[in-house]
Amino acid sequence: MGSTAFGNFDDFCKDSTLPVCNLLSQQFHNQTGPWGGCELTGISLSHGRHLGNIGSIILCGLGIVMATFLILKADKKKAAVGRREIQLFLIGYILISICEIFSVGEFPLNDTVRIAFSGIHIGAIIATTWILMLNAVVGYQLLDDGTPLSLSLLAISSGALFVGTGYIALDTGYSWSGFWDSSYKLPNRNIALYVLYQLIPLIFLVAFYVLETILVLRVLGELRPMIYLTGAALLFAIGQIFNYVISKYICDGSSGKVDGALFETFFTLLAVGMLFVFWSSITEDDWPMPATESYTAPGYTANAGYAGQSYAGQSYAQGYSSQSYNTQPYN
Repeated sequence: MGSTAFGNFDDFCKDSTLPVCNLLSQQFHNQTGPWGGCELTGISLSHGRHLGNIGSIILCGLGIVMATFLILKADKKKAAVGRREIQLFLIGYILISICEIFSVGEFPLNDTVRIAFSGIHIGAIIATTWILMLNAVVGYQLLDDGTPLSLSLLAISSGALFVGTGYIALDTGYSWSGFWDSSYKLPNRNIALYVLYQLIPLIFLVAFYVLETILVLRVLGELRPMIYLTGAALLFAIGQIFNYVISKYICDGSSGKVDGALFETFFTLLAVGMLFVFWSSITEDDWPMPATESYTAPGYTANAGYAGQSYAGQSYAQGYSSQSYNTQPYN
């Protein structure tokens, strides 16, 4: 594969601000490296230092506040399917946002500390997208959600991805083994990080969208939640376009004051919020009140704690809303 671009990061680092570039910059371990391109200078500080992307830093702070609020809000939805699982996803997003402040935000740091935040950032991305995909799997009730077994399997699997990917990232940056030292030179090829950071999270996100689409359209038979789900996907995609395609033009046009990472952070924040709206729109807030009469409407079951729905000639009992949406997107 020596003649292909697969695994190469030079073009990505030249045009975008990515945590992986901090690991591949041998001299300074920041966004400056042999790949060249527009240098993000941001706000000048004393002693030749600079605060690279203050907009991203502020937005990451807002994202942490938003995710904390949504975690507390999800805790009130006692009957919702995947309540604990969506909270774990939001915790992962908080970890990503904290790391992004010091990696993508170009916060003035010692090289050793920046490598640590960048490695954790990359590990958190693959673990969090894995958790998100499992949130879609939970909707099919193959295992009871929120149980110790379900949560432990989720935690162990995501933890393994986090540790494994984080180790490769940190070994690249710190050169513990020297195995990845060739990635410091152009074209900055690192197949492992390319797969774990660029490809696998994308696969997890596409799988999440497909699984949720099947659940909403075929099982719940609703359309309105798809607006929220598709809106989240589009917002995320727009953010990636800003970071990977438009960023160099923004950086050149602003003389290095800002780049596409600012907009990527902003649209990702909106996408996470929209994902919560989607999840909230298809789940129940609380257990239904016990019936006062013995009569049960056709197509519904009397199972406490579920909003039953008739599907394929049988009663499909679940913790999802039996309507396309609740009275408000947030309940």
